[in-house]
Amino acid sequence: MGFTDALLPEFDHEMATTRKLLERLPEARLGWKPHQRSMSLGRLATHLAEIPGWSKHIICEDEIDLKGDYQPNEERSVAAILSLFDSSVAESRKAIAGKSDAEMMAPWTFKSHGKTMFSMPRAAVVRSMLFNHMVHHRGQLSVYLRLNDVPLPPMYGPTADEKAT
Repeated sequence: MGFTDALLPEFDHEMATTRKLLERLPEARLGWKPHQRSMSLGRLATHLAEIPGWSKHIICEDEIDLKGDYQPNEERSVAAILSLFDSSVAESRKAIAGKSDAEMMAPWTFKSHGKTMFSMPRAAVVRSMLFNHMVHHRGQLSVYLRLNDVPLPPMYGPTADEKAT
């Protein structure tokens, strides 16, 4: 079994779980923040929707060097967030599928203004920068939703709101 054969079922599971949370976003509360230094609900959800799209850089390039001022995107509707997420997931899955073990073990480097932050095999970057990063922000989103009295769907098992399906 190759790396992509092992990664894709995990990818499918994590993306489906993330979409379940995004579907629960309360449209009228997208500007809400739990704290003044926190991202808004809409910005956090947009960030989650963007993360799968990073795979095009990880899979198709040898490195990325972030330079300049980053201007975060914040979608203004749940429909736009879901659309961004769905297109990011489709693009990401296509980029990952069919890659050879050699391609997935090739080094990938993340730089900021020319300084190397890390270099790892692509397979490790997919797991850390896509999967783990998404799970981290999904945890934040579940707290945001809980604080807004939105019932949480099952993720890795039942929640206080619903039985696992």
